[in-house]
Amino acid sequence: MTENTLPKPVASFIDVVNRHDEDGFLDAFTSDGFVDDWGRTFTGREAIKRWSDREFIGARGTMTVQRTAVDGDMVTVIADWRSNHANGLSQFDFRVAGDKLASMTIREG
Repeated sequence: MTENTLPKPVASFIDVVNRHDEDGFLDAFTSDGFVDDWGRTFTGREAIKRWSDREFIGARGTMTVQRTAVDGDMVTVIADWRSNHANGLSQFDFRVAGDKLASMTIREG
């Protein structure tokens, strides 16, 4: 992996998350996009929304980027995650599909 400027879909995603913009967050994913949060998978807009209402946007989360790496369509962001649900250094692995996110996988940073 090489450290690079974040691709626009990921940079925009971080911005909408930090603004707690639910529509922007949901619109960032492809129609069949998914979130894998520590092995729990949520596929499609409605499932992602239900998860996010409790644990992501609804928990007023913010991401402070520490490191990034880009390898083709895979983008890794290590960020300090702060929310009403969970806190700590987290690794976010994004698969980019055009101008959208096909997936976001969250693990310990």
